[in-house]
Amino acid sequence: RSQAATTSLRRIAVEAQRSRDSLIRRSGKHRFVDPHVHTNQVTAYCAAEQYNIPTAARLIQQRGYNVDPFTTGLYPQVLHFQTPGPVNQNGSTKERLEGPGDVFVFPSGSLVCWNVPESLQLQLVHRLLLASAENPHLDRIEIEDLAYVEDSSHHTSEIIGDTIILGTKTCDEASAASPNPPPSPEMDTVLAKIAFSSGLARSTKLAVLEDLLSSYFSSTRSIPTILSRGSPLRFSRSFILRKTGELLSIRAQLNLYSELTDSLPDIFWDSPSSLGLSAYYDEVGRALDVGVRIKVLNERMDYAGEIASVLRERLSEKHSTGLEWLIIFLISIEVGFELWRIWRERQEKLDPTNTEALLRSVLLQHLQ
Repeated sequence: RSQAATTSLRRIAVEAQRSRDSLIRRSGKHRFVDPHVHTNQVTAYCAAEQYNIPTAARLIQQRGYNVDPFTTGLYPQVLHFQTPGPVNQNGSTKERLEGPGDVFVFPSGSLVCWNVPESLQLQLVHRLLLASAENPHLDRIEIEDLAYVEDSSHHTSEIIGDTIILGTKTCDEASAASPNPPPSPEMDTVLAKIAFSSGLARSTKLAVLEDLLSSYFSSTRSIPTILSRGSPLRFSRSFILRKTGELLSIRAQLNLYSELTDSLPDIFWDSPSSLGLSAYYDEVGRALDVGVRIKVLNERMDYAGEIASVLRERLSEKHSTGLEWLIIFLISIEVGFELWRIWRERQEKLDPTNTEALLRSVLLQHLQ
């Protein structure tokens, strides 16, 4: 290798390290992103229990957007389209967003927007994608925000604090540093965004379940107090069945019907390990404490299950008590009829005008 080539590669490496050093302050666990660096915003919404991806794709195409513009091959596991750029948010030049925005729609009912104006984000959630939403909950939308910085000196990405450092190294720089250039950096960047977006979507979905469980506890908060006082639980059958169904639905959404508890979503199984997508997904989970939150949520649901068990026992006890009182009532009616029959027979025997008494008197007169 020539001395000029070696010098060129060394210069590129030094400049790349200097570029990242200009973004990051300190080292090790104390690293943080320079607060003076310009950052963009990535926002995740969870507004429905599920999105019908084919329906969402049709709605998106009707508005002129191109579905899966980089041909990632991940459709329909995720729906990707780009918004035009540059655009002005709310007509303000102070909030000008450079470059196109990326939107990722997940079947779990989540939407993740990169560098998209807030007005367009709300339009997508509340209007455009509403027809494809199954069991939407626009009254309790969960939102997660992270900042991100594009780093054109590195291929790899990472999370420092609550900021994503997104590596966007160009093909020319990559080919200068390696005789075998990697795939298109645009494709790599999109895949990295999908990995980070999947982690954000997971967090917002988890936040919805946390909110549902909090509402469940609010509606059953009085039960432990009533039990501690020794007072009877005066809840209707419909209330008990409804609370049991709510808890089963939350537990099913967490452990059965979604990928919340999976260590790696299915969409990353076929991705090249060199891209590090699973690592990006895990980084988001650690940054947002997803693992700890899932553990706490399961523990809280165990406690909620104990409350539901008490309610079911109360329902069973109430049903058994009702049957017992019904049996007692029927027996009482039977005893009442029997007593009434005995009383009637006795009265008839004592009545001198009844037929038996008349026959007895006639026979006595005849015998005399």
